[in-house]
Amino acid sequence: MQLSTIALTTIDGTHTTFGDYVGGAVLVVNVASKCGFTPQYAGLQELYERYGERGLSVLGFPCNQFKGQEPGSSEAIQEFCSVNFGVTFPLFAKVDVNGESQHPLFTQLTQAADDNGKAGPIKWNFEKFLVSSSGDVRRFRSMTKPSSQRITGAIEDALASSVA
Repeated sequence: MQLSTIALTTIDGTHTTFGDYVGGAVLVVNVASKCGFTPQYAGLQELYERYGERGLSVLGFPCNQFKGQEPGSSEAIQEFCSVNFGVTFPLFAKVDVNGESQHPLFTQLTQAADDNGKAGPIKWNFEKFLVSSSGDVRRFRSMTKPSSQRITGAIEDALASSVA
């Protein structure tokens, strides 16, 4: 399955595809409002503001599969993100990122290995997948902060290769 054809539903119910966000690079993150990593929303917003005009899309996918850390409704999630972190990047309807009901986007993304060579199921909230315009995927685990040199360097590389 091509990533660009995968159907998505925004947090407000609009139907779209992953291809609508493909440009320079796309950072896909499974997010949650009641997680120890929730402050990473601020870093994700900073990346969106810093690189958005150069072609980076940041996409947040709420997920309640990890100890029920995203129990809210779409409206509650959207309000929480806006009020607490000023999030303006696109958020999507709550999805399963693992298991039998895994969203097709994450079925594809979890095939990518992290820097230690490990692919497979998402281990926790705030795993990040950077998809280049050529479809290459870099995977970063939850502990890797959005502001880390590993992520910003990968974004710079992806954006540079998208205009080459």
